[in-house]
Amino acid sequence: MFRFLTAGESHEKGLVVVVEGFPAGISLSEADIAFELKRRQGGYGRGARMQIERDHAEILSGVRHGLTIGSPISLLIQNRDWQNWQEVMSVVPVEEPVLSGVEGTIDPVTRLRPGHADLAGIAKYNLDDIRPILERASARETAGRVAVGAVARKFLQGFDIEIHSHVIAIGGCRARHYDSIDWEKVEASPVRCADAVAERQMIAAIDAAREGGDSVGGVFEVVATGVPIGLGSHIQWDRRLDGRIAQAMMSIHAVKGVEIGAGFALADLRGSEAQDVIEPGLRRPTNRAGGIEGG
Repeated sequence: MFRFLTAGESHEKGLVVVVEGFPAGISLSEADIAFELKRRQGGYGRGARMQIERDHAEILSGVRHGLTIGSPISLLIQNRDWQNWQEVMSVVPVEEPVLSGVEGTIDPVTRLRPGHADLAGIAKYNLDDIRPILERASARETAGRVAVGAVARKFLQGFDIEIHSHVIAIGGCRARHYDSIDWEKVEASPVRCADAVAERQMIAAIDAAREGGDSVGGVFEVVATGVPIGLGSHIQWDRRLDGRIAQAMMSIHAVKGVEIGAGFALADLRGSEAQDVIEPGLRRPTNRAGGIEGG
């Protein structure tokens, strides 16, 4: 079974990823992973941290002469910003801590932020400093997951399975629906949107929120093509593909809702309207179920 673990904090030396269950004989290089990490750092309106870091995943194990060897693959992503946090995030005790009341010093962090793990974390672990919580709960952790995704893509390429994504809404600005998406256009868009009109509206919404010291939310869609029938299982709850996809998506920081196919819109339809009719030749004229039935 393919699985992975990540370790590391936002301002520590780096992030460590261990991937287990990856088969031998698959071509894999650091360049494959670098491409995806660079995509993660792009996009309009990103925070200053994206300009500080130049993410690169170093392969430490599991690959020999450009091919995977079946053993766990370990990756290391250095945090460039760690040079400014060496005392704050020191592994060993600091004899004379610097206390100046500014960011980057060892003063305890006490201002709780809604929408983060701060309150629940300090209550769970009985802490008077939020730093140990926010360092691990940071979205910086997703750099490790993007690296894992790049490894997984190399495996899927052998089966002609492609996975794409695009933004369909930001700050209340929604893109038009397209029966087919121009993925090259999406990659070239600063907000990863195929609709040029909506793209301009989204950028304006981001600018307006930033000028007001605020932020905006959005919705993105993931599309997988070439997927064979039979992945997942209807036998046990934890093997259902829709359940596993939803759990993976919900584990991304700030994601508060996941739908598959028509998703939440199905609640407004009658059963006869919500189903994907099976036509002769096992074809379907609609995709309200998002390609997954029974898990």
